[in-house]
Amino acid sequence: MTVTGLIGTICMFPLRAIIAACVALRIHPNILTFVGVLINVAAAWQLAFGHFISAGVIMIVANIFDFIDGKVARELHAESKFGGFWDSVIDRFSDIALFIGLIYLYSSLRRTDYVMITALAMMFAIMTSYTRARAESLITKCKVGFMERPERIVLFMIGAFTNRMAAVMWVIGVLSIFTVADRILYTYRELKNAQPEPVA
Repeated sequence: MTVTGLIGTICMFPLRAIIAACVALRIHPNILTFVGVLINVAAAWQLAFGHFISAGVIMIVANIFDFIDGKVARELHAESKFGGFWDSVIDRFSDIALFIGLIYLYSSLRRTDYVMITALAMMFAIMTSYTRARAESLITKCKVGFMERPERIVLFMIGAFTNRMAAVMWVIGVLSIFTVADRILYTYRELKNAQPEPVA
């Protein structure tokens, strides 16, 4: 077993216990999803006052709920189209809350440059999700590009634990721009290739 695989196996032990407890208590996965966003709001509150380490710890807890809600849904046979919709909408609230926490912090510090960087990162992070959702109403799949939500959350945590949030906002912003552009071009090519050949 690789080191990465070993770490993954070790981390899954407590997660499996949490999932089993939620299944035994028959906690609806939509409730778990909602609890996750409330915890992320608490992380955003910590970011707003510059408490980066505690924000990082809270984000880890929030993402446990983000990870287990789908697993609990499968175990309880409670998967539904609304559940997928609910999860996606709540994820956007969670993402925006974290960005707003940072914007509040930087505005209180009168760092207009950091406010603008964070606002642009937030805009293109939202557009990353929107372009995929809109594209998949027209084509089968549109998962191209690197900067999706898991990568953003990991970067947020890295920024929190290293006290380098401004640098992380630059990374998220730039990679999100490339991801949005990639998805627009991919959708254009897919739709163009799907057009029927003109009849001679």
